Amino acid sequence: MTADTVLAPRKRPVAARPPRRPLFRRRSAIPGFGLTLGVTLTLLSLIVLIPLSAVALKAAQLSPHEFIAVAFSQRALAAYRLTFGAALVAALINGVFGVLTAWALVRYDFPGKGVVNALVDLPFALPTAVAGIALATLYAPNGWIGAYLTPLGVKAAYNPIGVVIALTFIGLPFVVRTLEPVLRDLSADVEEAAASLGASRLATIARVVLPALAPAWMTGFAMAFARGVGEYGSVIFIAGNMPYKSEIAPLLIIIQLEQYEYQAAAAIALVMLAVSFLMLFVINAVQAWARRYS
Repeated sequence: MTADTVLAPRKRPVAARPPRRPLFRRRSAIPGFGLTLGVTLTLLSLIVLIPLSAVALKAAQLSPHEFIAVAFSQRALAAYRLTFGAALVAALINGVFGVLTAWALVRYDFPGKGVVNALVDLPFALPTAVAGIALATLYAPNGWIGAYLTPLGVKAAYNPIGVVIALTFIGLPFVVRTLEPVLRDLSADVEEAAASLGASRLATIARVVLPALAPAWMTGFAMAFARGVGEYGSVIFIAGNMPYKSEIAPLLIIIQLEQYEYQAAAAIALVMLAVSFLMLFVINAVQAWARRYS
């Protein structure tokens, strides 16, 4: 080591300068995260969480033995089976015919297309009680459609079949309106490319079209199922409301409330809430899996 090296001043490391802040921050048209999150949680609590908590607290006033006796009685179990079973069957029917309806409305032009498009939204605008009366009039044994079904041994109105018909009527728009944007984005060139590569129509539908529609189809199916589980107005006029046969769970809750059995009504509602949450969780999980691998 030389003397020049010893006597040379040591250079201090220069500290990195912090980045300059912009004079004007870029502001979003939407308020900040804290404000939006607070408003969202407040509204969610007032509209969803607090009412559901009130149902759970009301049902908690029953002892475990009383809760089981009320919520899982033979009449309640029959109402659960009809409610969830009819909602599931109606959602599956809408899942098939909803795809066909959305496909026809998006892919083809035909006379009266605007009328058909408006009729799809009719269950949204029509009061549910009016829909129930209209369906009961049509499918009654002396109705326009029921008169032809009765000689065949098919009793549509005042029967569980009538419940499925009503839930199919009110659930169809959910599937159709969910699939339409996806079908518009799915260009016809993809189908033509598959056909040019030698794929048949069935193979094109199974390997190209349906995988692209699967996430939206599951969303529409879940919405139609959820609407069917909670439907009341359009069902009571065509169901017949016979215990153990054509009585739905929402009607059983109304009956308990009319008899001032508030805890019993809350117990039945809590069971419906738990089953609905479980089924929607499974549907959302399947939907996420389909979106990931589509």
